[in-house]
Amino acid sequence: MPPESQIPIASAHASRRFAVRLALFYSTSFAVVGTHLPFFTVWLKAVGIEAAWIGIICAVPAVTRFTTLPFITGLAERRRALRTALVLTALGAAISFALLGTQHRPWPIFLLYVATCCFWTPLIPLTDAYALRGVARYGLDYGPLRLWGSVAFIAGALACGLLVDVIAARELIWVIVALALLASLTSLSLQPLDEARRKTALAHGGKRLLGDASFLAIVISAALIQSSHVAYYTFASINWQAHGLGGLTIAALWALGVFAEIVVFAVSPRLALHPAALVAIGGLAAVTRWSITAQEPPLALLAVVQLGHGLTYGLTQVGTMNLLVHHVPVHQMARGQGYFAAVNGLLASTTSVLSGALYARYGEGLYYVMAAMAGGGALLMWSARHRLMAQPQSEASGG
Repeated sequence: MPPESQIPIASAHASRRFAVRLALFYSTSFAVVGTHLPFFTVWLKAVGIEAAWIGIICAVPAVTRFTTLPFITGLAERRRALRTALVLTALGAAISFALLGTQHRPWPIFLLYVATCCFWTPLIPLTDAYALRGVARYGLDYGPLRLWGSVAFIAGALACGLLVDVIAARELIWVIVALALLASLTSLSLQPLDEARRKTALAHGGKRLLGDASFLAIVISAALIQSSHVAYYTFASINWQAHGLGGLTIAALWALGVFAEIVVFAVSPRLALHPAALVAIGGLAAVTRWSITAQEPPLALLAVVQLGHGLTYGLTQVGTMNLLVHHVPVHQMARGQGYFAAVNGLLASTTSVLSGALYARYGEGLYYVMAAMAGGGALLMWSARHRLMAQPQSEASGG
């Protein structure tokens, strides 16, 4: 455990209480993601939004990740109000999603979605920062905590997949709204994680992080790999629906990927490889996954490829979080998560805007671009592995 986080060991009861409450919040917030990612674009199409507009609208979360998100995470850190920020962003997201559901034209949807994402996109980075602070304080592992979000993602995706075949697609937004309201309620159960104030570190920590080559290598390589999922997140459901797959089949394909992700999170404490190697493997797996997906594989092969999500997303996420917890002081974790989300958002927003035009012209060929992005991330992480393996946290972040 790094020097900055030498906090007295809490009781086993306090550790379990923290883990249970965090797992509950991860579950409800990722249930929203589980309905939003596979079916928000289906709702957009159902209310008459064209493919080019869908690409632009779906770029909004990525844009807010490098604009409003770093401001909110930095403010939460400076105010020592991480829990308060989680409660407010969860409530704001629920209200904004409800307003969004009343609209059916491109411009009003776009503008309201901007407002929605200003609340919604900081939620997961803030939750991860809160989780990593708990990991440092209570001696827990990130993967087993985070897997409950993935379990809820599957439940939300399957439930929404069943509803797609029962209710009109233009009503799907209200499923997202209901789950967002539930997430805002469970945020109230999170406990504050008070920490000693470090005025100098908080005032200058952001500059030190952005000037640290190791930190930049982590966030850029991880962002390249994670942003390579943009085509999948944006157009997979639409593409599968166009190939005649039903709502339940689409949800099952999403669920297969997240099931593999859950397995990776569950076994992550037993993985002996260095986190940098995990990220590099995740990137190489993404190159393989997107290259196969681009070839319009049959359903049986597509199901197998979906299991690769455990590597492309899950292993990359575990490796990235473990790198951050070792290279970012605990009192700067919210800021570090904000910068990571900002880099990821910049790449993902650019990719999302371009993907609308590329998908309209090349269809599944868009996935070759995703494979190239993932390959770049894997190469960058591999080139930085020696520095990341040798450099302790106290040197990495100027702590």
